[in-house]
Amino acid sequence: MNQTRSPARIDFDTPAMRRKRRWRASMDRFTRWYVLVGGLAVLAAITLIFFYLAYVVLPLFKGATLTAEAVQTPAWLQQAGAPLVLSVEEQNEVGMQVTPAGDLVFFRVKDGTELSRQALPIPSGTQVVSVAQDLVKPVLALGLSNGRALLVRHIYKSTYPENKRVIVPQVDYPYGPAPVVVDPEGRALEHLSLTAGEGELTLAASNASELLVFKLTRTEDMLTGETTLEQQRIDLPRLSQTVQALHLDPRGQWLYVINGRSAADVFDLRDRTLNGHYRLIDDAHNQVTVTAQLLGGISLLVGDAKGGISQWFMARGKDGEPQLQHIRTFHLKDAPITQIVAEQRRKGFIALDEKGNLGVFHSTAGRTVLAEKIADGNGRLALSPRANHVLLERDSQLMNFALDNPHPEISWSALWGKVWYENYEKPSYVWQSTSASNDFEPKLSLAPLTFGTLKAAFYAMLLAAPLAIAAAVYTAYFMAPRMRRKVKPVIELMEALPTVILGFFAGLFLAPYVEGHLPGIFSLILLVPIGIVLAGLVWSRLPESIRFRLPDGWESLLLIPVVLLTGWFALSMSPHLETWWFNGDMRLWLHEHHITYDQRNALIVGLAMGFAIIPNIFSIAEDAIFSVPRSLTYGSLALGATPWQTLTRVVILTASPGIFSALMIGLGRAVGETMIVLMATGNTPIMDANIFEGMRTLAANVAVEMPESEVGGTHYRVLFLAALVLLSFTFVMNTLAEMIRHRLRKKYASL
Repeated sequence: MNQTRSPARIDFDTPAMRRKRRWRASMDRFTRWYVLVGGLAVLAAITLIFFYLAYVVLPLFKGATLTAEAVQTPAWLQQAGAPLVLSVEEQNEVGMQVTPAGDLVFFRVKDGTELSRQALPIPSGTQVVSVAQDLVKPVLALGLSNGRALLVRHIYKSTYPENKRVIVPQVDYPYGPAPVVVDPEGRALEHLSLTAGEGELTLAASNASELLVFKLTRTEDMLTGETTLEQQRIDLPRLSQTVQALHLDPRGQWLYVINGRSAADVFDLRDRTLNGHYRLIDDAHNQVTVTAQLLGGISLLVGDAKGGISQWFMARGKDGEPQLQHIRTFHLKDAPITQIVAEQRRKGFIALDEKGNLGVFHSTAGRTVLAEKIADGNGRLALSPRANHVLLERDSQLMNFALDNPHPEISWSALWGKVWYENYEKPSYVWQSTSASNDFEPKLSLAPLTFGTLKAAFYAMLLAAPLAIAAAVYTAYFMAPRMRRKVKPVIELMEALPTVILGFFAGLFLAPYVEGHLPGIFSLILLVPIGIVLAGLVWSRLPESIRFRLPDGWESLLLIPVVLLTGWFALSMSPHLETWWFNGDMRLWLHEHHITYDQRNALIVGLAMGFAIIPNIFSIAEDAIFSVPRSLTYGSLALGATPWQTLTRVVILTASPGIFSALMIGLGRAVGETMIVLMATGNTPIMDANIFEGMRTLAANVAVEMPESEVGGTHYRVLFLAALVLLSFTFVMNTLAEMIRHRLRKKYASL
């Protein structure tokens, strides 16, 4: 009798199995904590980056501070009287003033001690009637009562005896110690204005009835060392009203004559004609109280009796002719403005009113940085060259103030709005952070950079999204598994190609090739899809005996020769299309139709960057589609749906959260791309949707300009602001994408 043996019992409670379970549980806990800590570390790192960027950026929006220092009452100042001119040298150590008696006095700013005094060579019996000084250079012109002008320069030399800085003030006469004859008839020079260049000086003066303008040129003989002066007079029409002030354009083109209560005459010095008569104030109960020029002399600042300050400069009007136009207005308080002093290195200025209120302004930003009462009344105001020290002389007292105003150029309108810059015909969005000129007006608008970022991403996604999603759908749903195992790794391997290589290729080869084959490129974009559709139509009409010889999922192999032949045909037809439709030159045709073409443009960026982000979108989207349960597909087919209906109504909807994530990740990659945009575009920060124009993106701008920016300066912090804008944009975009993806997953989870 056969006895059945019971199967051997497996003991799962052996010491070895217990050790293995404990090891597995330990590894599970370790992995769980490792992933948790790693995820939190990533979030912490991103948060720290955000806060660090904000830490660097926040000082941009900090206002100015004014700190009162010691008040001095030196005896020499009480004897000298109210100064005609007051200034401070760059180190804020030595001050200078010109007394009504014609003495030039240097004094120590800290305690008011007189350092030196020099009597200017003013002829006896004459008085100083008017004073003018250059906007930047330390050159003064003293208008005398005998129709002459004395030209004086005050300079400051630094020495370091025993490693201690000592500033020695000096006075010289670049055009000789003798006063220059301005009015041959000897009438008093009531108003003066001058601009000083290298070896050349332009001086404008007025007496009771006429304008006197001349250029004084100094030449030095290289052999003998003798200096000769040449004077050239510029004759202008006679005046019809009383002159209040004169202002010369340093470029030698315009002379602004403030006359009457609220009007200005502008003379063209090149044509020696009157450009026009302009009304500066329309209010009959208001009037001009003081005028000044900004750094560079292009802008005219007009202070009025109601505490307003308006900015004017010459710009082309509707008829194309230059006109004096009102740009923007500032307001201090309600008291009349008595003095305006421009900064020597920025487009900022300070103003003082009759009640002792001080205002700190910046013209480009349109910003009132500070408004504070510093005295009980009016006085003579001076601003140091670095704009960090204010000196006020009032009632024989010297009042010192430390001014901290590091970033006045920044305001919301300057960063994101249209700004009317000097020498521009209208308000514009402009990014131009540096220039070779000392009187340059920084243009720090982030609008063209943000526009360029979105433009580059748009054209890249326009190429990449349809190709990548369509390829993912076909690869995951229609392609044979054996072929899929070869195709997918090849496409994903494209992601390993360095973007600098793609940018190099696009800039040096693709850009000139596209320029020479524009009709072929556009016909290629049109003909390749048509060729693929026609090939599919022809294949569907072939007999089944032929079609069934090719296994299912391998049909895409037949498209390779179709795409190659269609591309070859389109590019070979390029010269013929250019001859037939564009008169032999498509670029010239575009120019004639007012379409600009830049060789490195958005089309090149779209092709190169689209190629770079296709693997990202394809890989994620293909995984999402392939992960759709086969039971859904088979169930749909079993119910009578066609493969296409199953794809569009079941598979795509179920995989839509993953597809949407793929698109968002691709868009984020396109927004943050640097090297391709840097090398494949003209890198010009312009706002133009034209596909044939270049652009500059936020990321590329940071990469280009960060090495040349001054640490802690305005330019440096604005670049960090650009990085913060880019980070915030991607954060908001990814957050919205996650919310939409979650809703899609919840909506189609029941399929």
